[in-house]
Amino acid sequence: MRIVIKVGTSLIAPEGRIDTVRMRALVDQLGVSRHEYLIVSSGAIGSGMANLGLGERPSSVPLMQACAAVGQSLLMHTYEQLFFGKKVVAQLLLSSDDFTSPIRHKNLQNALHELVKLGVVPIVNENDSVSVRELVGAFGDNDELSALLATTVQADWLLLLTDVDGFYMPSGRKEPRLLRTVRKLTPGLEEMCNGKGKSGTGGMRSKLRAAKMASDAGVHVAIVNGRHPHAIQWAMERKIGTYFPPKRGAR
Repeated sequence: MRIVIKVGTSLIAPEGRIDTVRMRALVDQLGVSRHEYLIVSSGAIGSGMANLGLGERPSSVPLMQACAAVGQSLLMHTYEQLFFGKKVVAQLLLSSDDFTSPIRHKNLQNALHELVKLGVVPIVNENDSVSVRELVGAFGDNDELSALLATTVQADWLLLLTDVDGFYMPSGRKEPRLLRTVRKLTPGLEEMCNGKGKSGTGGMRSKLRAAKMASDAGVHVAIVNGRHPHAIQWAMERKIGTYFPPKRGAR
């Protein structure tokens, strides 16, 4: 199968610094000989903040760009170390133009096709150090980017890994209830979402929208807790997380 995995900042750099233990646990779950994987990875800005000695997320776009430039090289170095001896990794920094421009989109498809055919694991991120639109929310903390990527490569699965167990629906005075399956995303469900994440710029609402985009294109989608020791396999086996079935006839 072809699987796109989106890893959020809350998993990669929860305290501003790259959590190599958590990242290694995720990489070790990949059955790299069985499936084709593409990883959409957040964490560049958070990592750059720590290395530049910044205690809070920058409010200015130029400073966020600087953090992204510093952090992205650290992020890729970490992935290269984690995949050493297993797979070759490649870096792709994308912007919204790579999906809206027919020529650039075709070039992206060609590059991804060749990389996957060669057995390479593409590590994809927003082009935060150059493209300002991504920093001000064009992609929603890589959630939309992961859905666009899954659609572009006609992935079988999109796994949105975060730091919660899935999508919880408020239940009056009782504890919120984890929805195991969402067959149709309604405005009412979106309104139940809280705001943005602490470390990144997205939140559950952006994940729901990404899930809808990908499932409408025929992709199986799951929102799952990336801290679970079997998050990737169990999400696809529908043992954990919130599942979004693909739209019938989408492919």
